[in-house]
Amino acid sequence: MLAFVYLLRRSLGQIPMNKFLLLAASCILTYAGSAQAYGPDGHKMIGAIADQRIASTPAGRRVSQLLDGYTLEEASLIADTIKQWDKPGIDDPKVQKYFSSHPQIAAQLREFWKANPPTEDEHSPVPSHHWFHYTDVPLVGDEKYGDGKVGRRQWDIVHMMRFCIEVLEGKRPETNDRKITKSIALILLAHLVGDIHQPLHVGAQYFDAQGRPVNPDQVPEALPDEGGNSLQLKLADAAPRRRNPKFHGFWDLDAVNANLPLLPDTVPKELRQEKMDLAEKSLTSRLAKVEPKNWQMPASMPVEDYPEAWANEILPVAREAHSPLQYEHIQPMVDHEQTVAGGEIVEPPSHKGESYREWAAHTVLEEMHKAGWRLADLLSKLLQPNESVKPEGHASACPGTAKARPSA
Repeated sequence: MLAFVYLLRRSLGQIPMNKFLLLAASCILTYAGSAQAYGPDGHKMIGAIADQRIASTPAGRRVSQLLDGYTLEEASLIADTIKQWDKPGIDDPKVQKYFSSHPQIAAQLREFWKANPPTEDEHSPVPSHHWFHYTDVPLVGDEKYGDGKVGRRQWDIVHMMRFCIEVLEGKRPETNDRKITKSIALILLAHLVGDIHQPLHVGAQYFDAQGRPVNPDQVPEALPDEGGNSLQLKLADAAPRRRNPKFHGFWDLDAVNANLPLLPDTVPKELRQEKMDLAEKSLTSRLAKVEPKNWQMPASMPVEDYPEAWANEILPVAREAHSPLQYEHIQPMVDHEQTVAGGEIVEPPSHKGESYREWAAHTVLEEMHKAGWRLADLLSKLLQPNESVKPEGHASACPGTAKARPSA
């Protein structure tokens, strides 16, 4: 896969990095299936909303300095992009081509990857950077994040977001074992704020030997569905192009794309991308101006507690995402050396009210809207005007010249 992306980069020449990141991420999704919350389009829109919210503010200028000119829209893709370093390894010559136009960022990303390398050992004392993107709170039992241990771990999304917040606050040194500098912390938060607003990145279903949903605290041998990654979704209005996507992938991609224009297959590829870019820009501009409902945290809540509060808020949505569907053919299967529960999750025929696809699309739009505003608000609180954030080795960086957000 990395060789494919590298050849893609070479074949396209010196296109702007933001366009390459999106194109590479899109190709990765095409070939590797769904592994990214909200996919590249969803993350980009969340980052773009936040960019517009903090434009021309001290926080916006500090973001540009920390990211060496990247926008949040661009940076929101990086935490998923570096997953493509896993198979060849960090020392592969092709890996050195990534982010070559931003050598300081590239060097920090490589150190971060080396400190948090991929592993299939869930008990490894050194975490995998993949773990940072999710937590698997059981959906049976109405638990909140802090009510139990199953599905949570020291390096899940809630803990990692808190870690990054503490680095940006200066409460945790940049010389930490995870190699999370302030720039890396910002890159991770630009992505993870989106992840934690995707319901299947926080809640997971667990099944007993008979394929019934259970509380794993009461049934220790229960098997997880990996946040819906091991379940095939069958909808009553299945689209021919993605008839039976993974349940998790439906929420990453299909539910996001349902908020964008549906273009016929006859539209040429370049024109299709142009129209989608314009639609995304129009949508994010509108969402950046209209305040979402119930997005603010209590004024008395420390920012370090935001991730857990957001996780608790999305858990009822995760339960609602499962409740109208039926489980079929649930049985043990092996995925990445782990035994999980595989099978199907099916929408029963219905002739009234909105379809599951329509409900999911509305829900995703609301969550992305809140996520964009919350990312901007969080960074405004973390990046105080008196903080020095000039990237090392960039003495000529100008605080007042943030890189313009591209239209494509």
